Amino acid sequence: MKALLATEKPFAKTAVDGMKAIFDAAGIETVLLEKCTENGEFLKAVADVDALIVRSDKVGKDVIAAAKNLKVVVRAGAGYDNLDLEACTARGIVAMNTPGQNANAVAELAIGMMIFMARNNFETGTGAELKGKKLGIHAYGNVGRIVAMLGKGFGMEVYAFDPFVAKEAIEKDGVKVLATAEELYSTCHYISLHIPATEKTKKSISKVLLSRMLKGAVLVNTARKEVINEAELVDLMKERLDLKYISDIAPDCHAEMKDKFGTRYFSTIKKIGAETAEANINAGLASANQIVAYFKTGDKKFQVNK
Repeated sequence: MKALLATEKPFAKTAVDGMKAIFDAAGIETVLLEKCTENGEFLKAVADVDALIVRSDKVGKDVIAAAKNLKVVVRAGAGYDNLDLEACTARGIVAMNTPGQNANAVAELAIGMMIFMARNNFETGTGAELKGKKLGIHAYGNVGRIVAMLGKGFGMEVYAFDPFVAKEAIEKDGVKVLATAEELYSTCHYISLHIPATEKTKKSISKVLLSRMLKGAVLVNTARKEVINEAELVDLMKERLDLKYISDIAPDCHAEMKDKFGTRYFSTIKKIGAETAEANINAGLASANQIVAYFKTGDKKFQVNK
């Protein structure tokens, strides 16, 4: 039995060593394909493996078709839009993610981005403090919950909107629950966005919603660029010179936004939310343990396809 680690951005050596030890103990051979940028190389490597672990690497129909023995694929991270779930399901392949393993890293980045914008991108001039400001959490999952905790530590007043999480569970954390996204955006100085990219949520962060934001408000996106209606965001920021946007992944209109909006806009070029040594190790080890559990007991706890 073989497990392939196919990653353009390699796992840390500590993570690879730990994953290999987990697989060795279970009698599974570890195959490495690091810094993988050639699709042909990926297709060749996946041909005879039983399990596959990726990070942000695309697992599309071509990969599924080439992986004749594949039984389980794990995305080492929370988001799994890089996996073709329909193709996996059609082949009877179990697709999983590793929710929560990168959560602290992404949450700390979100807070760091707030400070960066509050302090004028660390350029000269009078900035502002987070203390006393209202922080809105859009989607109260693993990351959102930690952002709320950290925000409270900075003395922020924290609100949340998530129709899929019980009100009582959110209020237990000392967070105020709002009934709609519209109410969240019209209430808070900082909006921390954590919704997944689905057919329903893509481009859902629109001009109609964003126009409700308070004067000087900041939208912080450590989720996915696809959830933003970028054209409408650009139009609104042209109209409202007070709004700010910072993202963990460059939008398609990055050059235009950088040119037009100065310190009101910033984006990382590549997604870096999970780029910490700790998150790298946590997600890698979790992926290996989930694969072993699946082969040993049929455990599908983190399956994301049906």
